Amino acid sequence: MQWYHEDVAVLAAEECWALLGRAGIGRLAVVVDGAPEVFPVNYAVEGRTAVFRSAEGTKTAAALEAAPVALEADGYDEAAGRAWSVLLKGRAEPVPRGHALFRALELPLYPLQAGIKDRFVRIVPTAVTGRRFPVVEPGAWESWAAAGRRTATGSARWTEERPDRD
Repeated sequence: MQWYHEDVAVLAAEECWALLGRAGIGRLAVVVDGAPEVFPVNYAVEGRTAVFRSAEGTKTAAALEAAPVALEADGYDEAAGRAWSVLLKGRAEPVPRGHALFRALELPLYPLQAGIKDRFVRIVPTAVTGRRFPVVEPGAWESWAAAGRRTATGSARWTEERPDRD
């Protein structure tokens, strides 16, 4: 784990894979007609790959195009007050019939939506990165409009008229 910008930690690859393995639900980013699209997916980690199960459709077709894909998962440890985010980048490929498909059928892949989900897709990574960071209380994000401008005494009050207001 490497630290940068105060309390934000860059996670080692092993920790990224461990977190990905526990999450099981993430967002798959693909390119559809030249534009990014994001789909929720459940997935399972197998070795150093991620496998998801889906039906034929936009998500599956786009994932299996030649364009790179990304899978992001995140979580929050309420007791520690810290969140994490892991991003897996790579290419997707169909899980071929045979032993690989039998192994994929044994993975804990339970699609979020009902229907026939007979396509298994594997994401082969080119990179895995992650961050862990503290979560601040909502009050830390006072807006200028709500709090006014801070004066030298630290009290919140308006110190000038806002030209964009009537």
